[in-house]
Amino acid sequence: MQQLILGGARSGKSRLAEKLATDSGLDVVYIATSQPLDGEMNQRVALHRKRRPEEWGLVEEPLELARVLKEHAQPERCLLVDCLTLWLTNLLMLEDSQRLSHERDALLEGLAALPGEIIFVSNETGMGVVPLGELTRRYVDEAGWLHQALAEQCQRVVLTVAGLPMTLKGSAL
Repeated sequence: MQQLILGGARSGKSRLAEKLATDSGLDVVYIATSQPLDGEMNQRVALHRKRRPEEWGLVEEPLELARVLKEHAQPERCLLVDCLTLWLTNLLMLEDSQRLSHERDALLEGLAALPGEIIFVSNETGMGVVPLGELTRRYVDEAGWLHQALAEQCQRVVLTVAGLPMTLKGSAL
């Protein structure tokens, strides 16, 4: 099963994804996309590390998500990807303007063939005002298109608000 967990900042989406991964009963590999480049981000990463069970595997990959998923997906394994919007940001910040479309297409094209369970976590950014600046508008647009494409392929899509999961697609939690 492939699941997409969406929500705003501090909505409980990562905690829900971690609970689903634990409840799966499968071997879990956490795929972290962040690049902690400042003190505040280091603190966020530390909070996530502290919450995770020690027996979970960890792969840190800021760019080549499709490759990492293909390498680590197995029938008796749950991959938890946290988070897609950080991955998207990493790609948007590259000088190579084609890299984002290449990596996104590789992810979307290879997803159906992957064995095991995959849980994607991502920030829902399209529910607010239209941001100022070309880069931030592109970020919101790209995140929205990515979420739509993934939601189409995933068997379950959940929006998390105030720690409460609202199932948008698939079986209720």
